[in-house]
Amino acid sequence: MRSLSSKQRISALAATGALLVAGITAGTAGAAPSGASGAEGARGALPAQLSAAQHTALVKAADSTAAKAADAKALGLDAKEKLHVKDVVKNENGATHVRYERTYDGLPVIGGDLVVHKSPSGKRTGTSRATKAKIAVKTAVPETSLDAHKPATPKAKGSKAPRKVVFAAEGKPTLAWETVVGGTQKDGTPNELHVITDAASGKKLLEFQGVKGGTGESQYAGTVDIGTSGSAGSFSMVDPGRGGNETTDLKNGTSGSGEVFTDDDDTWGDGTPGNRQTAGVDAHYGAGATWDYYKQVHGRDGIAGDGKGARSRVHYGDNYVNAFWQDSCFCMTYGDGEGNQKPLTSMDVAAHEMTHGVTSHTADLNYQGESGGLNEATSDIFAAAVEFHEDNPEDVPDYLVGEKIDIRGDGTPLRYMDEPSKDGVSLDYWTPEADDVDVHYSSGIANHFFFLLSVGSGEREVNGVKYNSPTKYGEEIEGIGIEKSEKIWFKALSEKMTSTTDYADARQTTIEAAEELYGKGSDEAKTVAAAWTAVNVTGS
Repeated sequence: MRSLSSKQRISALAATGALLVAGITAGTAGAAPSGASGAEGARGALPAQLSAAQHTALVKAADSTAAKAADAKALGLDAKEKLHVKDVVKNENGATHVRYERTYDGLPVIGGDLVVHKSPSGKRTGTSRATKAKIAVKTAVPETSLDAHKPATPKAKGSKAPRKVVFAAEGKPTLAWETVVGGTQKDGTPNELHVITDAASGKKLLEFQGVKGGTGESQYAGTVDIGTSGSAGSFSMVDPGRGGNETTDLKNGTSGSGEVFTDDDDTWGDGTPGNRQTAGVDAHYGAGATWDYYKQVHGRDGIAGDGKGARSRVHYGDNYVNAFWQDSCFCMTYGDGEGNQKPLTSMDVAAHEMTHGVTSHTADLNYQGESGGLNEATSDIFAAAVEFHEDNPEDVPDYLVGEKIDIRGDGTPLRYMDEPSKDGVSLDYWTPEADDVDVHYSSGIANHFFFLLSVGSGEREVNGVKYNSPTKYGEEIEGIGIEKSEKIWFKALSEKMTSTTDYADARQTTIEAAEELYGKGSDEAKTVAAAWTAVNVTGS
């Protein structure tokens, strides 16, 4: 188990993510039914609580040939138009709302859906239509039109070959092709991009994403998107696009898996610790950002490289000022901080904790001595890298660790990568005693190295944050940038480091990684060596 050190309650951090509620609801307020008023009328218009069997029975009844034919006739539909029941909602007062999809001459009608509203007695009281346009389309178009006008070639995994449809969502209904492009989106989310083009002209008529994520109000990262599962009325914090990453509420307990967060409308939290979902939003967002980072930057599909998600557990204990990773449950756990007001769920904390899982499945650096310091530093290094990759304006990327969670209560970060000793306990440079120092403080040596490698020595400013990084012998270092530095460290970690790697070994493995990536004698390899020397790691 990786946990925060008891000394000053400072230790391994967990990454947090914040999600903001940014939902827009469209619709009109309906008047109370005739003869009903006030609370009674409003109550009657609410959805009735139905068992699964009751709902199935309603759908089956509405989907009967006689019922559909009666509705089609009442709506004045063409003989080529067929209705297909998608859902039925029943209100407490007995009124029902039958949702239909439509086909025309056997083709799906995009924008042809409608809802028939019925009184408790079954009388039609109105209809809500996606389009009021009359459909009259010639459907016998040569298949060769696809070759000339198909909107996208379905090469990506998960893509679907184009299908012929009637497009009625806008303007005059027309024959069209619909292509679903698979693969993944830029942020790693599964891609189900629907592209609809006019079958005659090839003009794009519509484009929409079939994969939808929820939004939440985070405490630390502002308005963010998160991956969720489910549908209207029943969403859960389970991310299908990231191996099933899930976030649970321990409800201040200290054991068990916790209960997966659920929500009716897929908007989560309110940005304050008083709302239990808020911590979940931050943790879930951080887990997603970390997953995306490893997959997009390092080609690693999941923390263990097996495509499987991890669990984030929030609201651990009471006033618990800690966060930790456990291999046994493949999960991160977050306390709510002093006074339960500052959950340790910031993005860099989440990335830090999940990276312990990455380390466990790669070098598996022993969690003690110098290898333990490297283990901790690896988590801090990639926590910073995740921040820069995510580039969230509400949690500006920096080389500080835990700057959002205020673990000391004075607004200062937990750790500083440019000059680790500013926290009062961490090491700036290697000494023979480093092997006996708490791993959260001996990690400062590698953190300092990584800052020098990425940014350089002396006074610097990155994203509005000012740094002044010293070197052991006063030498000047010009950094190579975090994009190259992170790749060097990951290559060394995943291919070269072992459970017993110490600082001298880390110097050698990272130089080798830099040489393999950028060439022997390259500026990158030379800077790696110079940055290690600047923190007094001169090799064995």
